[in-house]
Amino acid sequence: MLKNKNRFHEPLVEGDSVSRTVGCRHAFPDNCRRNGLPRICAFVRKDGMCVEPASSWKKQYEKLKKDGEMK
Repeated sequence: MLKNKNRFHEPLVEGDSVSRTVGCRHAFPDNCRRNGLPRICAFVRKDGMCVEPASSWKKQYEKLKKDGEMK
């Protein structure tokens, strides 16, 4: 379970998708309006998944996915 802050630019890991992330991928987690919500936030869910990433995540996911394919 990944709970590090500031993972927005880190490479994708197994389990990341456009609609959910392993750990928090918010660029500024302390400012996330969903921070700490038991059924949504990676910081408090037992499985460490964020099930409602920021709207900016879709674009970042596609970028990271493309970057990963280039290697």
